[in-house]
Amino acid sequence: MAHLGKDNQALIMRIRRMVGQLQAVERSLVEGEDCAKVLLQSAAVRGAVNGFIDELIEDHLRTHVSAPDLSDAEREDGVQAVIAAIRRYAK
Repeated sequence: MAHLGKDNQALIMRIRRMVGQLQAVERSLVEGEDCAKVLLQSAAVRGAVNGFIDELIEDHLRTHVSAPDLSDAEREDGVQAVIAAIRRYAK
């Protein structure tokens, strides 16, 4: 069910930015920064991860659920995959 490819480079760049954000949180903790700063950095990381997941879900829906050339079985597989992902994501 792979479909990533056309925008992989953009997704990889988003991941690299998130890695940088996490490294900044780590540096702040190591350096004993104020807890408010660490909290704000952590919230930014969460927002970045949520945005990344939202983008993946949207791409999945467009490719594996709503594409007009899909069979009913393929569409159902796509629906089940996104339901499972959303259930895990929402925990």
